[in-house]
Amino acid sequence: MQKLILIKVGGQIVEEPDTLRQLLSDFSKIEGRKVLIHGGGRAATRIAAKLGIESQMVNGRRVTDAKMLEVVTMVYGGLVNKQIVAGLQALGVNALGLTGADLNYMRSEKRPVKEVDYGFVGDVKEVDAEILADLISKNVVPVLAPLTHDRNGNLLNTNADTIAAEAAKALAQYFDVTLVFCFEKKGVLRNPDDEESVIPEITETLFNQYVADGTIAGGMIPKLENAFDAIRAGVKEVIITKADEIGKNSGTVVK
Repeated sequence: MQKLILIKVGGQIVEEPDTLRQLLSDFSKIEGRKVLIHGGGRAATRIAAKLGIESQMVNGRRVTDAKMLEVVTMVYGGLVNKQIVAGLQALGVNALGLTGADLNYMRSEKRPVKEVDYGFVGDVKEVDAEILADLISKNVVPVLAPLTHDRNGNLLNTNADTIAAEAAKALAQYFDVTLVFCFEKKGVLRNPDDEESVIPEITETLFNQYVADGTIAGGMIPKLENAFDAIRAGVKEVIITKADEIGKNSGTVVK
């Protein structure tokens, strides 16, 4: 199988000109098949505020009413996505920006209302890996925005980490897949206050031990649960690292 690397970067990286420029430069130097998945939450919050639309977050997730859906569609599927695509084209990377509605590559369903009504937020139900694999085999680099659709004409705001994991799992039947989550730390840290305390490798057994003793807590728990879910679905490895460490064999490897 050919190797494929999927890199997910947060909005903080893609929304600032300097960090975006560095990211695109590093990404363009990665050889072989690749996919980029991006966020854009801070830009959505900023533009919503300018439009007089209040942002509401619950447990780190954005509540998306009809007005906020218009904002995230403009920001994620338009402004941020196309800036990335244009930047990659300037570096000789033949990129194609996609939401889940484009080519019907990712379908989701509106999250059911339980304790919280998240509004127009989608939970992924189906990925057309064949269409993505066909694009990739033609040397096209998909740039995936955090939007999906329900096949009834509705776009849905969808967590970028989830899109990355679901795309990686689906593509594992066609490629030898490595999934890289880039965030603000160098990896999973033993001590959150010590940037150099990176745990180099985590198995599921170690993960359970670290959660039990409090070494791993908070938002890192669902990120690693997503990672192990991807491994069980056939993804070869998941790497958690800093954006400016892409391709440097650093960070935490989840196996």
